[in-house]
Amino acid sequence: MNTRKFLSVAFIALVFGATSFAQKTVMVGGAAMYPTKNIVENAVNSKDHTTLVAAVKAAGLVETLQSKGPFTVFAPTNAAFDKLPKGTVETLLMPENLKMLQTILTYHVVAGKMNSMDIAKAIKMGKGKATLKTVSGGTLTAWMKGKSLYITDENGKSAKVTIADVNQSNGVIHVVDAVVLPKS
Repeated sequence: MNTRKFLSVAFIALVFGATSFAQKTVMVGGAAMYPTKNIVENAVNSKDHTTLVAAVKAAGLVETLQSKGPFTVFAPTNAAFDKLPKGTVETLLMPENLKMLQTILTYHVVAGKMNSMDIAKAIKMGKGKATLKTVSGGTLTAWMKGKSLYITDENGKSAKVTIADVNQSNGVIHVVDAVVLPKS
């Protein structure tokens, strides 16, 4: 009887431990990203994602990214946006370029919640590569180099996932070091 009680307690501890591990709070851009908050509620607090947040607001996508989802977002940092040619971000934020901005931002979003283990499993099933359909209708190719996860856009440009599995109430964010672009 004592062994059975011990095993029951151990099993419960394991289940709750795994659940809390999967939903841990992660620090991004100096701010805690709480798994109980949605993508926008968390992103606005990251000092590394002010450009992305400004772009999401300008594109009118705040409401979408606050909705139930779930979404998988590959979130470029400010440094990633800084790698674009000078003036690109300012041009994209102009009202006349709204459609282009929306397309680029939704190209960083995949419907459904795919944590890094899900993506790694898809890569393994795809014999080294996984094709991810983006909300904009394009595709990203996920692949691994050593233990690092990368995504490559339709133009052959790659971005490294620098922080994976930032769980949100409506999906998951993977921080990336480059802006990926759909085929133009």
